Amino acid sequence: MLEPSHNNELPPIPGKRYFTIGEVSTLCAVKPHVLRYWEAEFPQLKPVKRRGNRRYYRRGDVELVRAIRGLLYEEGYTIGGARQRLTSEDGPSPVELMTTVRDSLRDLELARGLLARDPD
Repeated sequence: MLEPSHNNELPPIPGKRYFTIGEVSTLCAVKPHVLRYWEAEFPQLKPVKRRGNRRYYRRGDVELVRAIRGLLYEEGYTIGGARQRLTSEDGPSPVELMTTVRDSLRDLELARGLLARDPD
């Protein structure tokens, strides 16, 4: 398992629509029982439940898990502090920031690809 300070070394999130709890566990370097516990502690984390109460996480859920992991393991927040930080309205949440950064990186990669094709 990765050291807590290596949140930036997590594998990229594949372009799938839904992820199982095992896949999210691997993508976020967090054990499945921790994910289930975080569902009870963080009201924003609500994976879709289907057949037999099986959990299916969406991309936003995976990003939220990574944000929670960063707050708890890297920044040293308590569960209550991380919950408050995620629900505070003082500024953008870590999930919103991560989404903005991801979108910006995608746009920059697209621009770089367009510039590489244009000889001028």
